[in-house]
Amino acid sequence: MVVVLPLSIMAVFSLSPDLGELTERAALISAMVNMPEGSLALLESRFADKIDPAYYQGEESQVAPYVAPFDEEDASAAPQGLPESSPVPAKQVRVADPSPAADNSHPVPAEYRGRIVQENMAGSGDSLIPYGEGLLRNYTEVPADDIREIMEQGLNIRLEDTPAPQVLIFHTHATESYEPYDSENYDMRNTWRSTDNTKNMVAVGNALEKALRDAGIGVVHDTTQHDYPSYNGSYERSAETIKSYLEKYPTIKIALDVHRDAIQREDDLIVKPTVEINDRKAAQLMIITGSDDGTMNVPEWRENLRFAASLQDAIEQDTPELTRPIFFCYRKYNMDLTTGSLLLEVGSNANTLDESVYTAELVGKSLARMLNENREASPKTAPNG
Repeated sequence: MVVVLPLSIMAVFSLSPDLGELTERAALISAMVNMPEGSLALLESRFADKIDPAYYQGEESQVAPYVAPFDEEDASAAPQGLPESSPVPAKQVRVADPSPAADNSHPVPAEYRGRIVQENMAGSGDSLIPYGEGLLRNYTEVPADDIREIMEQGLNIRLEDTPAPQVLIFHTHATESYEPYDSENYDMRNTWRSTDNTKNMVAVGNALEKALRDAGIGVVHDTTQHDYPSYNGSYERSAETIKSYLEKYPTIKIALDVHRDAIQREDDLIVKPTVEINDRKAAQLMIITGSDDGTMNVPEWRENLRFAASLQDAIEQDTPELTRPIFFCYRKYNMDLTTGSLLLEVGSNANTLDESVYTAELVGKSLARMLNENREASPKTAPNG
């Protein structure tokens, strides 16, 4: 099934910068689209400001459509709308159901009560493209063989021996937040937005920053709330932030835009991607990296893809099932500014902050290990360099 959100629908987001109204409209459009995984609709709606033709350098209709996510039980079938390519070898992933919700002491009034479904969304099947211990879900027309060839070139980033920052962490949508409790229900009045940096994506970024610093990697963490008070234009504002840091610290090689997802399957049902690590719940991570169909001016998207695949492989080596398949799509997300630019979706609005901070700690340790192991390689002699 090929799904494109019409511009007439997406235009509603430009009418009001109010965060509460924006969340309600995102939920409505997601329910209208009614896709199996649901995250695509929320992803599109959350990035609605990027349909600006000046940003895309072309109308939305000129961008190849996404292919809707599909049920894992139907994963053996090729997604409709993608070009044929050679068969992708299947990779079987052990997927364990998370433990039941732990909190029943904060009831929600019946008239506002929605349902939360916990799922391990690690993914498996012939439709996903493997690299190492990771998997990629392709929403582009780039053939699977080409994607595998790019990923197999390996990590493209090597740290320098310098205390200066080499990693930038920032948040285009810093005010995104989480459920307050590990519960089976949620309050449908919740906007999952907070300007309190102890409760939003900045807190998750802090955990990621600490893990990297503890491993001796120079980091700068920008806490600007680019989505407040106005949601529209968030990406343009975060682009200026990135450029300012790249000018101040030319040593920066990696730019990580840390978000959380929002997965809504019905009007009153949201999904919580969860895995248990050492008897503790962790929010599953989804890495997003973009391709270029010729309209977005991201000529080095292949370098970002190499980094994405290498990072997911490192995470899965250390912590199996912590990641969902890489979301590979035709979008920009400021990935034209470095060759180590990724968007990280840490959990969804249904996860708790504690679960997401835990994930950031684990991801930071894996990222640090990968980068420090690659620090010893010489750019002149290392393979795939």
